Amino acid sequence: MRSVRQFVIELLGIALTIVAFWIPFYFIIVNAGKDEKEAAMLNLSWPTAPQFWENIKTVVVARDYMLLRAFFNSTVLTVASIALLVLLCAMAGFVLQRRTSRATPLLNFLILAGLIIPPAIVPTIWVLDGLGLFKTLFGLILVEVALGFPFSVLLYRGFMAALPREIDEAAVIDGCGGFRLFFRIILPLLQPVTATIIVLSSVSIFNDFTNPLYFLPGSKNATVQLTLYNFQSQYVTQYNLLFMNILLITIPPLILFLFFNRRIVAGMTAGSVKG
Repeated sequence: MRSVRQFVIELLGIALTIVAFWIPFYFIIVNAGKDEKEAAMLNLSWPTAPQFWENIKTVVVARDYMLLRAFFNSTVLTVASIALLVLLCAMAGFVLQRRTSRATPLLNFLILAGLIIPPAIVPTIWVLDGLGLFKTLFGLILVEVALGFPFSVLLYRGFMAALPREIDEAAVIDGCGGFRLFFRIILPLLQPVTATIIVLSSVSIFNDFTNPLYFLPGSKNATVQLTLYNFQSQYVTQYNLLFMNILLITIPPLILFLFFNRRIVAGMTAGSVKG
């Protein structure tokens, strides 16, 4: 009886997955291969005369190859943000877990507050402008790192709790200093949670729409999500090109997620038993 109930639950889960993900994805694919008139009907029918390659070429060359520049900007933004995020959050999680002091409760409160308090657009623009970083890629990288910092620190700290302190003590006895202990001993042991943060944060940053719109305006600074404006206007929307653009910018994060989905689960659950 229990096995039958488990089978029914799994079957319902698969059905919900198909409805919630694969049907919308199929809708994007079929409309990306239609002409402008047929795509405007917004249905699930297969295109009568598929023109996937023609739509791809049109999307790529639109506005002087804006999509290629956007892919470059989004790639630089994602890679740089993830590198800083992993380095800073791993070090912060290590310090908060291993070296408790009177300031630890305050630091924990500030990290939790970073998860709860929503980001403020206008004050952030004011700060970036005062630092000379507004409308710069480096300024946007700092914004992405700041937004992802609290969640990543909590993941690293939870995983760090599962690592025995005897490792630290043995390394110190062998003559390791603080930085050598962290980079040579601790950081390699954090690979599961690091992989989780890399995948989750990469998808989030690569697909970010609002932050590049506010903090990095300008067509030369466009990221992939902002290229969706190329085929929309107040009165006319070229749905076939819009859906092709969506399909092209969805494929890289989708491939990354499919290859590393098991690591995501492992990293999220690691350290949840021993805290």
